[in-house]
Amino acid sequence: MASLHILWRDEHLVAVYKPAGWLVHRTGLDAGETRFVMQTLRDQLGQHVFPVHRLDKGTCGVLVMALHSDAARALSQAFEHQATHKRYLAMVRGFAPAAVEVDHALKPDDAPADAAVQDAHTRFRTLAQLTLPESSDPRFASTRASLVEAVPTTGRRHQIRRHLKHLAHPIIGDATHGKGPLNRWWAERLGLQRLWLHAWQLQVPHPVTGEALVFDSGLRLDTGAVQEAEPTADWQRLLAERPWSTTAP
Repeated sequence: MASLHILWRDEHLVAVYKPAGWLVHRTGLDAGETRFVMQTLRDQLGQHVFPVHRLDKGTCGVLVMALHSDAARALSQAFEHQATHKRYLAMVRGFAPAAVEVDHALKPDDAPADAAVQDAHTRFRTLAQLTLPESSDPRFASTRASLVEAVPTTGRRHQIRRHLKHLAHPIIGDATHGKGPLNRWWAERLGLQRLWLHAWQLQVPHPVTGEALVFDSGLRLDTGAVQEAEPTADWQRLLAERPWSTTAP
C-alpha cells in the first residue's frame, strides 16, 4: 500500500497530502474503494488518527487529522466555528470573473425538498487563463479555461463546486456539477480523468497552544520541470504543459 506524504506532524496533529481518488475514511457509498486516508495513515504512523474535516474523494491537497481525542475535539470545533482559513485552486470552464464573491445559500445535496437552505459564501479570484485552438463545443471554435483561487468562509458540502456551477464556470472533471462532454474532452487531452480541485492551503489554530498553523500543499503556479515524485505532479504537468496566461493579482 502506498504511503501518504506528511506535510507536518507533532504529538497532537498531522497534516498530510491527500491524493485525488482517495476517500478520507470508509463509507458504504464506495464499497469497492480500497484507498482510505485514515487506515493508511494509522498503519503508517502506528497509532490511531481522528478525522476533523473532510475532502471529497476527487479533491487532492492538505488534510489535517488529530492524533488524540482532545485534539480532535478542539480541531473539530475550530472547523465548526469557522476559526480556520481554507484556500483552494480549481480549473474551471471558460474565462471566470477576475474577482467575485458568491453569497448563495445551499441545501445539502441529499436533503429533502422542504429542507431549509444554509448560508454559503465563497470568494473567487482568477489567477490564470488558457485558450486552446480546438473546439470542445460545436458552438465555439476554441476552448477556454481558468485557474481560480477559491476561499470559502462557510463549510457547506460541495460548496466550491456548487458555487462555481452557480457562476456557470463548473470545475473541469466535476461529474456531478459539471458538463460530461467537456469533462471527457479534457480527460482525453490531459490523459487523466479527475476532479481539478486542489486544497492548496489550510490555516488552523493549534489544538493545545492556539497558535495559527499554516499548512501548504507545495503547489506553485510558476512551476518549472515536473517532479514526478512530488504529490502535486498532476497539477505541475497541467501548469507546465499548457499555455497559461497569468492575470494581474
